Amino acid sequence: MGFKLVIMANGPIHTHITEQQAEEWPRRLRELVPDIEIASCPSVEEAMDAIGEADAVFGDVIPELFDRASRLRWIQSPRAAPRPGYYHPALVDSDVVVTNMRGIFSDHIGPHIMAFLLAFSRGMQVYLPQQLRREWKKGAPTVYLREATAVIVGVGSIGGEAARLCSHFGITVIGVDARVTEPPPGVSELYEPDRLNEVLPRADFLIVTVPDTPETRGMFAAPVFRLMKSTAYLINIGRGPTVVLDDLVEALRVGEIAGAGLDVYETEPLPADHPLWTTPGALMTPHMAADGPYVEERRAEVFIDNCVRFDEGRELRNVVDKARWF
Repeated sequence: MGFKLVIMANGPIHTHITEQQAEEWPRRLRELVPDIEIASCPSVEEAMDAIGEADAVFGDVIPELFDRASRLRWIQSPRAAPRPGYYHPALVDSDVVVTNMRGIFSDHIGPHIMAFLLAFSRGMQVYLPQQLRREWKKGAPTVYLREATAVIVGVGSIGGEAARLCSHFGITVIGVDARVTEPPPGVSELYEPDRLNEVLPRADFLIVTVPDTPETRGMFAAPVFRLMKSTAYLINIGRGPTVVLDDLVEALRVGEIAGAGLDVYETEPLPADHPLWTTPGALMTPHMAADGPYVEERRAEVFIDNCVRFDEGRELRNVVDKARWF
């Protein structure tokens, strides 16, 4: 059949494409879809000229580009959760299908979650600052994992992997998810988001993997922290806007919760003068939980497979609910 594809490559809109991929992907696609027409666009200006007759785009189709697209049917997001504003009103209201890259990071992010969880279970949030001060002092609180409960909000691919790993340590896992209808392996109980407040008081660890969506923005704020045990820990590796940092800092300061492990933040990079940097009980990494081998190969596999499916008129992988951004 064939179709026209625009690849937003290495321009001002970050697409996660290396120079090697910008050369390799078209070659691989032409082998699988001989009649495909590909335009690689390093800039928005070049995309403006190419997108008019495009059937599909890899990248970020900003409103100015979208207005120029006369026959666009499919957009492949280069990320699992793209930048704020990616799902602009014109795109959401259109018939254009959007797919994303969910599912390619689970075996990297799952262990990152466990690194936070295990650190808290052995008091590392206390001992690491003591090391910097050269203090020898025992007595930090610990968590006996075989009697612990983790509430995981979002048990898709990443949360599901975290649940599986938690279960191997004897942790009871409660899942909360708007989409998943059957408990994944390792999940003992599964609830919809409107039941979250009921299970929060049971959590020794509250693990947040949900993306930034209209429903999840600011979801974890002062009212949630007040429902948690004073000995409980928050771990957020989903998206920064889901956790209100000022409320989190206050909850840690007054002892409403015992600690927080964060890889994502409302503002990134986190400003150097933000109080979270020096708040006792906080463990922080700079939005790198997905780092690891094979990610780029997996990204290419999803995209290229979807191109073949699109050409053949088959169902695409990772179709997004545009109104909910995921």
